[in-house]
Amino acid sequence: MHPAIFIGTFILLGGLFALQDWVSLRLWGYRASLSIALEAWGLQYFLWGVLCWLLWQWFGTQIQRVSAVRILTIVLPLSIVTSVAEEMIWVPFFPNLPLDRPHMDYWHRLSFQLSGELLDNMVIFWCVFGMFRAIGYYLKFREKENTAAQLEVQLANAKISALQMQLNPHFLFNTMNSISSLMRIDIDAADTMLEQLGGLLRVTLERGDAQFISLHDEMEFIEMYLAMQDKRYEGRVLQSMAIDPELYDAVVPAMILQPIVENAYAHGLSKLEGSGILSIEAHKEGNRLRLSVLNSGLGLVPNGEKRSGGQGVGLANTYSRLQLHYGEDHSFQICETDRDKVLVTLTFPLRLSQNPAESITRFGAL
Repeated sequence: MHPAIFIGTFILLGGLFALQDWVSLRLWGYRASLSIALEAWGLQYFLWGVLCWLLWQWFGTQIQRVSAVRILTIVLPLSIVTSVAEEMIWVPFFPNLPLDRPHMDYWHRLSFQLSGELLDNMVIFWCVFGMFRAIGYYLKFREKENTAAQLEVQLANAKISALQMQLNPHFLFNTMNSISSLMRIDIDAADTMLEQLGGLLRVTLERGDAQFISLHDEMEFIEMYLAMQDKRYEGRVLQSMAIDPELYDAVVPAMILQPIVENAYAHGLSKLEGSGILSIEAHKEGNRLRLSVLNSGLGLVPNGEKRSGGQGVGLANTYSRLQLHYGEDHSFQICETDRDKVLVTLTFPLRLSQNPAESITRFGAL
């Protein structure tokens, strides 16, 4: 509804009518001037553009809400007044029109124009009025869509926050159990592990309710967690990480790997009598990010029966958060690569932070 665009569209429409009128007259054998046709039609539709734009500016809100009764009692008379006013302004600019009639004074020319143009002018008025009403309905529809989208985002934020609130106590409870077990056999190691837990909690508090962080921050958290587990298992687990350097600025959901690594220890590595391996990798696959965690253990189906460990709080939480963040545009797979090795793989769209130092706290924001 910018005046230049709105009025310019009317002038363009007038030019098209002028061209059509001129071509028709030429086909009928009349010698008509194209410049006069363009001036007459152009000015007429310029005036209509100005008048209709002013109506929108002054009465746009009322037009959206006007009732059928007011349309008949107010808008209908207004359409007649506007149609007459447009002709009253237009007539003085063309004293020699119509060309096929003898010279007439202002009022006779106005009467002549109204007899032929009043109905056409009212059609223009009511077409514009219908367009204004349609624009109002469209704006209301878009407003409802935007409101629904905002509510959907707020709901998703609430669900993810609830999942994070569920995840943090679960992680803390499991870690405290590990420290409690270690207290009976190695007090110094338990004390070190408690200090490491304090560091992890500090990082968690500094993040606040951030739902997305950089992969670099996520891997720093994982390294601290692995150091704590290494102390508990006395170096029996060979830990390795392979992260593509260009992916450190990739945006990932906060604590997306910790539940998987925790699950690897709880349901795999802790069951081994000897040494084990834990490998974490991050690679780029086209425009997607692939995160994988491989661990040795008892596999997914020991003794011919499927274990329920893969369906614990941690993994279920991870799957739910991926679903909320990415919808169907992600994959979450758990499989056995060997009889005693389990591989968990996550893939989702690769997004790079524009400002790696800045915390990303809004749902889906980059």
